[in-house]
Amino acid sequence: MNGPSLRAVIADDQALVRTGFGMILAADGIEVTAEAADGAEAVAAVRRTRPDVVLMDIRMPRMDGIEATRRILGDDGPGDTRVIILTTYDLDHYVYAALTAGASGFLLKDVTPEHLVAAVRLVRSGDALLAPTITRRLIERFAHREEPRPPTIHRDLTGLTPRELEVLRLLATGLSNAELADRLFLSPTTVKTHIGRILSKLDLRDRVQAVVLAYETGLIAPGDPTPETG
Repeated sequence: MNGPSLRAVIADDQALVRTGFGMILAADGIEVTAEAADGAEAVAAVRRTRPDVVLMDIRMPRMDGIEATRRILGDDGPGDTRVIILTTYDLDHYVYAALTAGASGFLLKDVTPEHLVAAVRLVRSGDALLAPTITRRLIERFAHREEPRPPTIHRDLTGLTPRELEVLRLLATGLSNAELADRLFLSPTTVKTHIGRILSKLDLRDRVQAVVLAYETGLIAPGDPTPETG
């Protein structure tokens, strides 16, 4: 068994998916505290068992995974619970909606057992489960292109230092921490510190939400080239 004990809820309207994922997690020592066949059951299960991670299908009856994610991660929801979206297609506008609702990433349903376990443990540790380049592709496809880009930086970003704005802008272009460190001539530890401060100042759960916010506030627009640094 690897790492500290971990508790999960599995929400999917297909019993075989719930059973299969549950067996994979249990085999690695991850406790499945509850299963849910729809979003409403998922919300109730999370509030009852307070898991570390929820594996959440997007398309379910009664209440879909997007609304369930909003309720779970809302002001009255468990503060430390994180949501991983389960989907069939990676570039899906439902996935984008779930990320804006606060999900920490997504998995395709044909994920390997090893990747499933690693993903749950990664998200529980506080990291986002989404390759930066896929994040950008997803947001560029589904960000509201019809809305004009704001002429100035949104007030939500005014508390960031110039360096933090630079880090956030580069983060939103799809650069990994290692690439950020190379681009900015910083150590990986310093990059992590900057990202941690950005998340704290903006009250964001993880880097996925930071990327979404960078687009929604006009700090970067779909199709923008990677900015040069000084």
